[in-house]
Amino acid sequence: MTMPHTGGGPTAIPAPLEGVGASVAIASGKGGVGKSTVSVNLALALAQQGAAVGLLDADIYGPSLPTLLGINRRPDIADDKLVPLTAHGIQVMSLGFLMPDGAPVIWRGAMVSGAIQQFLRDVAWGRLDYLLIDLPPGTGDAQLTLAQVVPLAGALIVMTPQDLAMHIASKAVAMFRQLRVPILGVLENMSGFACPHCGTTAPVFRTGGGRVASQRLGVPFLGEIPLDPTVCQTSDRGVPIVSAHPDSPAAAAFRSVAGALAVRVREEAAAAPAIRLG
Repeated sequence: MTMPHTGGGPTAIPAPLEGVGASVAIASGKGGVGKSTVSVNLALALAQQGAAVGLLDADIYGPSLPTLLGINRRPDIADDKLVPLTAHGIQVMSLGFLMPDGAPVIWRGAMVSGAIQQFLRDVAWGRLDYLLIDLPPGTGDAQLTLAQVVPLAGALIVMTPQDLAMHIASKAVAMFRQLRVPILGVLENMSGFACPHCGTTAPVFRTGGGRVASQRLGVPFLGEIPLDPTVCQTSDRGVPIVSAHPDSPAAAAFRSVAGALAVRVREEAAAAPAIRLG
């Protein structure tokens, strides 16, 4: 696919979402890095810190938030707008709420772009401090549409520690920079196996890949999330670990990253007055 703009970003000026303070893209260059699980737990961690948080599932082809949050019902409609569903203290919208269970999404790029625009503009999000947007992997239609239709406070890049993941994450960083979207930082997921028996953490892939990537790419490093089997188990039950086991090391890591993310959003807002919080 040929990118429509090669001179540094979209030509149209994105219009702010009414009532939404900071829209944050959660992105990755490749699949399989746990981006949706990260998005859910960061949203819950921000809410536990007192913020009003919305979470948009922009992964149109593979919506996973209904499963991760244990939601299995359709949203209501009020005043011609979809009403977000509420789970664990956050507002959520996903195409998965509207499609028959197990039905594939076989859409062309223009339909994906249209769906994302509708989920941004035709959803009654209300007053939010943060709207986290869980993007599909890669650098395609969803990412371009998002940057063109809403002013983003920035993008958080999720990666795993391997060299390959670092190489692909660099493409996501380059894309957002071309679209003039601030990079809030890099998060390393699955940074080490947290043994539930002895309490130690052992590297599975390698160590320090996220920190190395942040240095090479010139972006902040926001933290590491351990590879904990409980994260998978609680996600399958629709109760994210930040809610299910708030005292676990993984939940503490998510809260730490959420705090660092909030700081970065405030820093970017101060540097770009057009981004308003609250």
